[in-house]
Amino acid sequence: MFRRFLSPSNLKSLHTALSPSRPRFAAPLLTRHVTAQSGTSSVRKRVEDVLPIATGHEREEIQASLEGRDILEINHPEGPFGTKEAPAIVKSYYDRRIVGCPGGEGEDEHDVVWFWLENGKPHECPVCTQYFELKVVGPGGDPYGHGDHH
Repeated sequence: MFRRFLSPSNLKSLHTALSPSRPRFAAPLLTRHVTAQSGTSSVRKRVEDVLPIATGHEREEIQASLEGRDILEINHPEGPFGTKEAPAIVKSYYDRRIVGCPGGEGEDEHDVVWFWLENGKPHECPVCTQYFELKVVGPGGDPYGHGDHH
């Protein structure tokens, strides 16, 4: 059965059918030029345009920038090693936050230990004994938006 399909005459016609065809006529190349005007007619997004439709974290960032605050500064706390008398302060918008402790510098450094830090409850890292305390700088409440009604 396959011999009939693969005969030399069928292979030649198959070869010509699969070979790239040459154009029968030459068509001129058409080019299209698109230009954009710059300057005063350019479209620029302003805070006034975006703020009414912004939601969630984007809206918080825009509102903070209008007030002259950088809300992302709380994501990378730096400071001295926290002790029981002077704990390392970690800022949060809510009443609790996940914190990672990398340990101290040099030999005191360890793998990151993650834990929940809650407002009013200082926490001691179980590896390096560094103390942390939460400072609420936002609206407070549950970070997941759930209240006591759930």
